[in-house]
Parts: sequence; structure tokens; C-alpha cells
Amino acid sequence: MQTDRTPKRVFVLGVYASAVHAQWITDDGKVLVRALAVASEPYIFWRGDGVEQIVGRIPVPVGAGRLEPAAANLNGPSGTTLDDDILAPFGLARADAWLCDLVPHTCLNPKQKAALEREYEPRRAALGLPAFALPDVPKAFADDHRRQEVGAELEEAQASVVILLGDEPIRHWLRHFDPRWGRLSDFGEYGQLHAVKIAGRELAVLPLAHPRQVGALGSHSPKWHAAHERWRSSARTILDR
Repeated sequence: MQTDRTPKRVFVLGVYASAVHAQWITDDGKVLVRALAVASEPYIFWRGDGVEQIVGRIPVPVGAGRLEPAAANLNGPSGTTLDDDILAPFGLARADAWLCDLVPHTCLNPKQKAALEREYEPRRAALGLPAFALPDVPKAFADDHRRQEVGAELEEAQASVVILLGDEPIRHWLRHFDPRWGRLSDFGEYGQLHAVKIAGRELAVLPLAHPRQVGALGSHSPKWHAAHERWRSSARTILDR
């Protein structure tokens, strides 16, 4: 959730909160899971700071091994990508943006779920481990109630530009106000402003690729990564149009 609630120049809408990831290691040093989601990020678009303290506070029963922070590139990459590759090309800092996600908590992606079913569930009862509580990635990232909540944040932010990160904010939020677009590829030229009326307000919407694509994070689309790289050189003047 956005903590600095003063008016902002831009409003950034992402998909869902990232997780804090840890390595789960047995007492004899075997790595069971290299990137286990153990908590929701401590603040929106987290940059990975304080991961040692977060992981260190998680209790592990005797005989269940230990948790250590996962590789540095697995904690906070979306936050650093937002700051360095999305806001900075505009000449903006995080303090200039109001940050929001369609889903305000982390979700269990299919790879995470498979790792839990493979390593965690078979050991859970014998080791006295708690049931894993993170919800699965939803099929619908926002309902009418959540869209109203996002709209209330947008009104509070007083932003005139809305940056949408990837297909899901377009499909599950923007499309309900303007049916012209359902995904990023519907917009034509990458990274341009589009006039949209949202809840009675005239706003400029700027669709960009998801941070996973922008930062080439893990499995990503080379097409969208390349499009964003080409766009960067002209980004600083876009908000002045």
C-alpha cells in the first residue's frame, strides 16, 4: 500500500505484490527450494532491502532445516526495475509516483506451488510445519469493489498520468472504463500517452510492459524488453506533451 499519500504527478498500477524469497536448506546442507515465498513484500514495489532481517524472523521448527535469503536477484527486482528503468527515464523518482497494485498481497505462482507440493507438503506433518497460507494467482485480478478502491486511490493521488504495467492492469482495470484496449499490444506504438476518461476525469494513460519484461527478469518476452529499451531514449519528453 502507498504510504506517502501526498499528491503525485503519476499513478503507477501494477499487478500483485511481490514476495520475500528464501532458500530452504536441510540441516545437512541440501537445498530443498531455492526461492520459497515466505512473506509478502514489506512495502509496495519493494527493493529487497532488509531481507536478512525478514527471513531471520521466520520461526523454523527443530529438524526442519533453516531459511536463508534467496539469491539477490530474487528479492526486490520489480522495485529496482520500477525505479531504474520505468521512473528514472522520465526524470522521476519514487517520491513523484503513487504506487498501487491490482492485488495488494503476494500470490503463489505455479512454479512456487509446484515446489511446495514437491518439498513442503510431504514434510509438513512430520516436522510440525504450518499450512502454507499464500493464495494462488487469481484468474481475475480485480472485481468491481477492487476497481472502486483503485479509483479512490487515484482520486486521492490527484495524478494526471496513469502508468499501467503489463496486460493485467489493462485487461482487469482500464478495459472497464474504455473497451478499446484489452492488452498492451492493442495500443500500437510502445510507450505513448492515450487520452482516457476514467470515472468522469480526463486522464493520460501510458501503457508499459510489466517489470518482468522491462528488466528481463527470469522468463520474459525479448520483444517487450527490446521495445522498452528503444523507448527509453525518448521517455523524458513524453510527460511534457
